[in-house]
Amino acid sequence: MEYLWHAFDDRGENGAARDGVVWACRGGGKTLLGAIATVADLVFNDGIQVRILAGSVEQGSRMHEHLRRAFTRAELAPLVRGRITERRIELRNGSRVELLAQSQQSVRGTRVHRLRCDEVELFDEEVWEAAQLVTRSETLKTGLVRGSIDALSTMHMPFGLMRRIVGSCAEGKRTLFKWGIAEVLAPCVCADDQREGCAVVEECGMRGGGDEIAGHVSIEDASRQKGRVSREVWESEMLCLRPTRRETVFPEFDESVHVVDALPEGVDASGVWLAGMDFGFRTSVLLWAVHDQRQDRLFVVDERVAHNGLLRDHVQAMRSGAWPVPRWLGVDPAGRATSDQSGRSNVELLRASGFRPGWRTAPTRTGLEMVRARLRPAHGEPRLFIHRRCTGLIEALRSYHFDPKDQWRQMPIKDGHDHAADALRYLIVCLDLGFETGVGSYV
Repeated sequence: MEYLWHAFDDRGENGAARDGVVWACRGGGKTLLGAIATVADLVFNDGIQVRILAGSVEQGSRMHEHLRRAFTRAELAPLVRGRITERRIELRNGSRVELLAQSQQSVRGTRVHRLRCDEVELFDEEVWEAAQLVTRSETLKTGLVRGSIDALSTMHMPFGLMRRIVGSCAEGKRTLFKWGIAEVLAPCVCADDQREGCAVVEECGMRGGGDEIAGHVSIEDASRQKGRVSREVWESEMLCLRPTRRETVFPEFDESVHVVDALPEGVDASGVWLAGMDFGFRTSVLLWAVHDQRQDRLFVVDERVAHNGLLRDHVQAMRSGAWPVPRWLGVDPAGRATSDQSGRSNVELLRASGFRPGWRTAPTRTGLEMVRARLRPAHGEPRLFIHRRCTGLIEALRSYHFDPKDQWRQMPIKDGHDHAADALRYLIVCLDLGFETGVGSYV
């Protein structure tokens, strides 16, 4: 009901961001509620224009089917003008809703008051970006309608579009509405002496209002569904606790364990200061770290992410920054290649600036395994920690992923999360395997 009121209310008196995000479980009623919000818009805002954009044609047709069913009811059928088609419903008051195809051409030619996006986790990102510019506000005969976009979806990929949309809610750009299976479970049918063996007794206990506030998903259906999937999938897609990490490169990364707010006492003074650097052309990353040699723990304390930046800017940051000058830097072995413009390599430029760059030629997979071994070793405590200020590296460790559509592809996807992850990999490979600092030749 909170979502429905937010979707309908154009007064803006509560100060919440007008765009809404619904993050809810599979079968939790997202599509039906989007349809109900659309019915309310069409009936009570004369002349309003609403469009439905879904992650697939099938998904869009589900919301349209809810709308079709609503407007064939005796109470609403007289409001319809003409015939309800497979893509459009128009009312006598001039209101209209249409189903859009998920394409640049379909979205870019649209100017409407409301856009409802169903299952945005499946959206093409370029289509989503284009959709951000299609809404408009207008004073209709029944009053002001403020342009808005509603995004409705599960969230099961930490590197997916929905993850970023939900993150924008914390920045105040959108208003979040979230619920899981516990909020939509039907009344419990177990006797008191049977509850201990019930598969969803934990979920029943999460329900704040008890059986007085009950939903539409039966206990029997929920129990069967829970028995068919892994705990990780259940917590991701049904409890809506967190995205699954099945396709991520570093599933061992746990923010509650590996992200810290401060260094242990004395480590900054007794440890060895190091750095890792990725020379990316469009995006380059510099990481500062301190190695606690006594317990072999590595603490990444700060980062510098530059877009279209210059190597000299990283050099200046290491010279005049808040951290000690690193004893050495772990860099990409490709940094030894000579530039066509300067006639010198990045490694030469670092060395000429007084730094000690090191590298180790090792397969990418080997380096990734070494990072994973520090995050969660087979024996003992974790040996890699990240300071909370390193937001780019934290996001990379959380979201760096393989191609979910190609199970045979061994290399991670390079979609922006690779730069900070690569800088960390170069650092750890040099730390744990040793490194070269010069080029020699055999006679």
